[in-house]
Amino acid sequence: MPTRAGTLAYHVRGSGPTVVLLPATLHDHHDFDAVAADLAQHYRVVAVNWPGCGDSPPAPDPHAVTAPLLADGLEDLVAGLGEEPAILIGNSVGGFAAARLAIRQPHRVAGLVLVNTGGFLPMNPILRLFCRTLGTPQVARLILPAFIRLYMQADNDLARAARDRAVARARTASRVAMTAALWRSFATDAHDLRPVAGTLTAPALIVWGSRDTAIPLPIGRATHRALPGARFETLPTGHVPFASAPEDFLAVLHPFLTQTLGTTEGSRHQ
Repeated sequence: MPTRAGTLAYHVRGSGPTVVLLPATLHDHHDFDAVAADLAQHYRVVAVNWPGCGDSPPAPDPHAVTAPLLADGLEDLVAGLGEEPAILIGNSVGGFAAARLAIRQPHRVAGLVLVNTGGFLPMNPILRLFCRTLGTPQVARLILPAFIRLYMQADNDLARAARDRAVARARTASRVAMTAALWRSFATDAHDLRPVAGTLTAPALIVWGSRDTAIPLPIGRATHRALPGARFETLPTGHVPFASAPEDFLAVLHPFLTQTLGTTEGSRHQ
């Protein structure tokens, strides 16, 4: 689909209320494969790819890709999916994009699931320096493969495959440029949703992999403090809990979906 962030490919399976799956930087819709198959038994599952990942073509200018630009692209994509409010499940930068949409266009969002999300980092000089350092393409090129392996904490085939796809992208010039640009944007005020967090009205669930080294658990707890009305759950995983522990992730997710959407399918998971 054409969007302000470029053409975004997405995969649809199942029918029912719409659930949109949004991956992390350098990741793709396959990260959600284990949970998407389960969700598709009851929902219309829309799994999105960011520019240069999965089936989405590279951004026209990888150096200009920012977290707010991806959020702009999500706004366009969700508007094109129809009028029905959707459940958004966003990981990392996908969580930032989902939360910003829920804050700016609440009529489009029935519920929000933020998984090791960006957007609510309590920025300090050290964090800003880290983001700007990884936002330097020369540094990103050297660090990203090892950084991805570390934050994934991959201990099953699905998580290892997700890790390997992201590492492969981290070895290409255009994806390195895009990722560096994204990291630079994480240090800007436009990536900080805390000042407007109090306007969020959608039901929210925060899920955090406690072994994540990219966005560690203390930031998860800070995110919960910014969104005190959200439910907060931790899983003993890295940055991508739905790939590392899909059954545990679904056990947390299904009751939230049942309560939020008023469906009955979650009873078998509780």
